[in-house]
Amino acid sequence: MVKRYPHTGRPKTAYSLLEARALFEAAALPWSLPALATAPRGDGHPVLLLPGFMGSEATLIALELFLRNRGYAVETWGLGRNIGFHARHATALEQKIRYLHHKTGRKVSLVGWSLGGVFAMYGAHQAPECVRCVITLGSPISVDPEGSASPPLVKAMYRLIAHPMGPAAHAMQPRARKLREHKTLTVPLSCLYSLGDGVVPPQEATLEGDPSWHENIRVPGSHVGLGFNAVVLWIVADRLAQPEGAWRRFEPSGPMAWPYRMMTHERLPF
Repeated sequence: MVKRYPHTGRPKTAYSLLEARALFEAAALPWSLPALATAPRGDGHPVLLLPGFMGSEATLIALELFLRNRGYAVETWGLGRNIGFHARHATALEQKIRYLHHKTGRKVSLVGWSLGGVFAMYGAHQAPECVRCVITLGSPISVDPEGSASPPLVKAMYRLIAHPMGPAAHAMQPRARKLREHKTLTVPLSCLYSLGDGVVPPQEATLEGDPSWHENIRVPGSHVGLGFNAVVLWIVADRLAQPEGAWRRFEPSGPMAWPYRMMTHERLPF
């Protein structure tokens, strides 16, 4: 069985205070372009990118440009800024997934950053026949019944912007039942998580599941920088390039494999 990361409680305070290091991750991205150019190319199938909480399509620019360069038909969700797990966004997302599947005649891969990963999981539960795979980046997909262990400031922002009762109000919606009960997805799912994430603790960004369908992949870096992290981009390209119907768990290879192992201190994903 694939297991959640064995951590309890909030992210380390130092990681939360140092989330601004995401600026350095973004600044380092151009220097990684030669290595990223060796990432596997795709087969042109549609990929739908979903932003994190308070993020807009603009925050996905690095992922979008990189995946277009790798040969994918990339779309962003087109719903403006992500201001929480609202019904109108959830309904519109399912409709967009079905529309892309109908328009292209091909299954859609979903890549969600932070709260965008929760939306991706929701979309895959609602329209599994239209989804090829799901990739989450530091997403709170395994919140325990007692509630999120994210820092108090993050919870306060959600209460201020999304709902006065916080994430629990949206988690208790009938439409979120499969997410709340951690129902198993029937499509390949890769959950990328960082031990240095100062927003979503690693136990909430990982899941328990079937290793023939699911995996947790450790990456280095901050939460805010995941969408600009060269290692993350390389892994996303590797996962999307898996042939449909022939998915395999992540195995580091190519010029980025050695740096990946050095930065994560592990040969294989957790």
